[in-house]
Amino acid sequence: MVVCGDDALARRLAAELQDVYRERVTLVVPSAREPHRPRIPPPAGALGRAQALLGRVSAAMVRTQPDAPDTPGGGAGGADRPPDEPIRVLEAAEADDDTLAEAGIGTAGALALVYDDDETNIHAALRARRLNPRLRLVIRLYNRKLGQYLEQLLDQAAAVGAPDAEEADASTTVLSDADTVAPALAATAVAGTSKVIEADGLLLRAVERGPARQDTGAAFGLCPLAVLSGTADVAADPSGGDGPAADDGPELLPDEATAAAAAGRGTVVLETVTYQGRQPRPGSRNGPQRTARRDGTGGVRWGPGSLRGRGVPLGSFFSRRLRWSLAGVVGAVLALAVASSLTTGDSPLHATYLSLLDLFAINEPAIGEPVSRKVLQLLSGLTGLLLLPVLVAAALEGLGTFRNATALRRPPRGLSGHVVLLGLGKVGTRVLAQLHELGTPVVCVEADPEARGIALARRLRVPTVVGDVTHEGVLEAAKIQRAHALLALTSDDTTNLEAALYARSVKPQLRVTLRLFDDRFATAVYRTLRAAHPRARTRSRSVSFLAAPAFAGAMMGRQIIGAIPVERRVVLVARVEVRGHAALEGRTIADVFRPGLLRVLAVDTSASDDPADPASGAAQEAPERGRARLVQELGEGYELRPRDRVLLVTTRQGLGELITRHPRAAGPVRQEA
Repeated sequence: MVVCGDDALARRLAAELQDVYRERVTLVVPSAREPHRPRIPPPAGALGRAQALLGRVSAAMVRTQPDAPDTPGGGAGGADRPPDEPIRVLEAAEADDDTLAEAGIGTAGALALVYDDDETNIHAALRARRLNPRLRLVIRLYNRKLGQYLEQLLDQAAAVGAPDAEEADASTTVLSDADTVAPALAATAVAGTSKVIEADGLLLRAVERGPARQDTGAAFGLCPLAVLSGTADVAADPSGGDGPAADDGPELLPDEATAAAAAGRGTVVLETVTYQGRQPRPGSRNGPQRTARRDGTGGVRWGPGSLRGRGVPLGSFFSRRLRWSLAGVVGAVLALAVASSLTTGDSPLHATYLSLLDLFAINEPAIGEPVSRKVLQLLSGLTGLLLLPVLVAAALEGLGTFRNATALRRPPRGLSGHVVLLGLGKVGTRVLAQLHELGTPVVCVEADPEARGIALARRLRVPTVVGDVTHEGVLEAAKIQRAHALLALTSDDTTNLEAALYARSVKPQLRVTLRLFDDRFATAVYRTLRAAHPRARTRSRSVSFLAAPAFAGAMMGRQIIGAIPVERRVVLVARVEVRGHAALEGRTIADVFRPGLLRVLAVDTSASDDPADPASGAAQEAPERGRARLVQELGEGYELRPRDRVLLVTTRQGLGELITRHPRAAGPVRQEA
């Protein structure tokens, strides 16, 4: 495996391939030293508490051991296993022909191009496809549409350059780290550790539950994903856990008996979710309302609300005072028409016509007419005088509405329960789109008025504050004191940390999620903030930590659908073909389950039994063949057939042992009597 990059994602990916999948890895980086993101120099005299805490945490990290407990390969015997071969590191400014040849691209199984610049990755991909048409390519691109075209182009080039490229699985996969991590970051802001993943026609939601809800098996939904550490659930259970593993980190993929026996510790369970649209409540100022209720099948029905089918509301163009004024004028005209019809004996239509002529002062004076007719004409003229300023005000308000359509919306006065999003760069823009799809009210804060996410915020009419978050009054303008959560996703660690500390000083119970560049630093910050605010949810996320499993899975030729963060560890959701895997083929669902490593969640049985059937091959190549059937529907005694495709929840080590090309000695497997 060859990995080319210039930031922490490249090193994290190389470690993932070596420690989890036991692959021989060549890493091509501009410098062999650990990457460090350049920091924006703070203004003079503005060190503040964030910089002081940053220095203390950094100093503490230097004194700690280099191997964090959550590094890939840790747990279940992976941390004390020395690698078979160290990662080979090549220093090169770019991945040119000579560099790729030196990295062994001609005999490599896969190449990952994870440079931060899209153009650099495209140039390297074209070179690599020319040098080795049978190579499996994984490319990091932010531009989605360009990525689709590039996939087609490189796949066609592989088919022309090597007729047997399809058999060699010379596929091209374009991934975006921003798209990969956006759902996880959005989920931490909305519901703590909750995560929604769509796979094979199913919507899966991970939910964190306190110790009080572990009394029955039904409380585990589809299956328990993890038993949380005792220190992570202090808010839910101040007494803490008594178990021997309460402080050893979360226990991933336990069986139901183990989860039920974890006294005083919270759990993360998996549920199915069904979306049902519902109109927002009248007068609601926080956008679409959402409802959640049990669906009777171990899942939740989640109604995000729908804004379609109503057209453009009149209130978006005209103020309430103006609408009432227009309604009063129309009512006066109708009253005059009715009075004219009753006094003159004319038909209602003719009486309305005469009233409108009097209203616009284009009718003949009522000389020689009865007194009632003269009075009605005078009242109609007065109403016409009142109508003129109302029409002028309507024209001005309509013009102002169209002018403000291109301007950023300010946070409304009564807004509460929203998410404050700091930073509208690559990751922040994707998270904003994700939160908007979930119907979550958001207020954005961005220092650069030309940032890439400003256009999206303007188009979605999301309230946005333009200003430096470290300046006084910026977070207050975003209504941080009434916010539900804070997402600090700028590219500067100090800015994110300073914003989190200030927000906690304003609202101690605020849910905070920080994006930090270095994964070890993210772990240290998480522990420090959790100790300082034990009753408030704190999540520190490294983009490389969340994105590396998806890139590694694509290099191995398997599709990782999503990653569910559990404290500082990750549970993966993967789709795997049964054919060719001895650990799956011909075995029952109960036999496949390995506590702490992997379990079958659902099975797609829609493919044909005949491997030579063209329909079967097309179905296997398609991203979705139909809705998968849950284990509860099939039963644990269902025997997996080669044609089946299974949906797994697994740890990194479990997935690595399942699909690795260099398996280690088989561990104990759960046996049925």
